[in-house]
Amino acid sequence: MTKDSEITQTPSLPPAIARVSKNLQRWGFWSFWLQLVLGIISGVTLLFATPALFNTQERKSGIQLGVFAAFVSVILLTAAIIIAFRYGRIGRRLENANPSIRPKKSETIRLIRLGLILNLVGMLFAIIGAETLVGIGLAKSLTLAPQLISPNPQQFVNSLDLLIIQANTNTIAAHFAGIVTSLILLERVSI
Repeated sequence: MTKDSEITQTPSLPPAIARVSKNLQRWGFWSFWLQLVLGIISGVTLLFATPALFNTQERKSGIQLGVFAAFVSVILLTAAIIIAFRYGRIGRRLENANPSIRPKKSETIRLIRLGLILNLVGMLFAIIGAETLVGIGLAKSLTLAPQLISPNPQQFVNSLDLLIIQANTNTIAAHFAGIVTSLILLERVSI
């Protein structure tokens, strides 16, 4: 028996399952890598900038909620990245010729919904963190007298404040990518 005859004897996948498999693999791949890159940038930025923000007691009062929300968002992003990785694995499992080994449609939709919920909640925390930190930065700049020299250098908006805001913005973008992917996959899988 030749290899070509073995290929023709195995049952082919139904077109709908093949399409869902390719969509899960393709969108899972892009979602995984986009969220991973943005998540690493955000995580490293937060880990780098946060300890310097808490060096003085004056800085702690208004910034704790924003930094806490940013870290919760990055933790939720980590869980969403794992879910995005699983999209591709489920897509490959769908290519199995044995229908009993393929994941069920309901399980696949449940996983996509879990990814959507993780990204929505993570984006909510990232927005809360960003709004808090931007508000603190705005309050600093508005309360600063129109002078160039201040007795308290902590009054100025500094680069660490902006780094934390940038990390939150990257996290929001990563969660947005996950939300878009989940919505596209829900639409394409549930047909």
